[in-house]
Amino acid sequence: MGYRLSKIYTRTGDKGETGLGDGRRVPKDHPRVEAMGEVDSLNSQLGVLLAGLAEQGLSEVSEVLAPCQHRLFDFGGELAMPSYQALTMSEVERLEAAIDHWNEELGPLTNFILPSGSLLVAQAHVCRALARSAERRCQQLNAIEPLEGVGLAYINRLSDLLFVVARIIGRRQGVAEVLWQAAQKPQA
Repeated sequence: MGYRLSKIYTRTGDKGETGLGDGRRVPKDHPRVEAMGEVDSLNSQLGVLLAGLAEQGLSEVSEVLAPCQHRLFDFGGELAMPSYQALTMSEVERLEAAIDHWNEELGPLTNFILPSGSLLVAQAHVCRALARSAERRCQQLNAIEPLEGVGLAYINRLSDLLFVVARIIGRRQGVAEVLWQAAQKPQA
């Protein structure tokens, strides 16, 4: 394989446009670029989570999440090159299987939980929130330029997985879930 990036800066974006994989030039705030950026932000924060999981020896969770970084990169490629399709339904099903497996252990929630408890739990929730943001950006793009493939399902399922991952990390760390406490109603 040849070099993918022979030069890091090109100066072609200095006036607020960027190039897509299909050769089109679009404004840097185009919905497609916004979606690509949110997927990239999620992937970067997922890297932070994976580094923390490695430090804590939580390989069970890392093994499920590590492929997600590659699939998010694939999804970014799909967004950058609209005719390119890399994600498959088997990847969505892999996330669903992990969700189902860990949910059996966790049991149902009886209250809302806060994105807190430990640094890793909170980081998993940061990733979940970014997955939801990426999904919203992708849906905005989909409304004006319909997306092909399973990318929308994948990003939706990934956010679900990250919620469950936050809970399973807390369980593995022996950290109690921080339950939401509603504000007291004003006295009449």
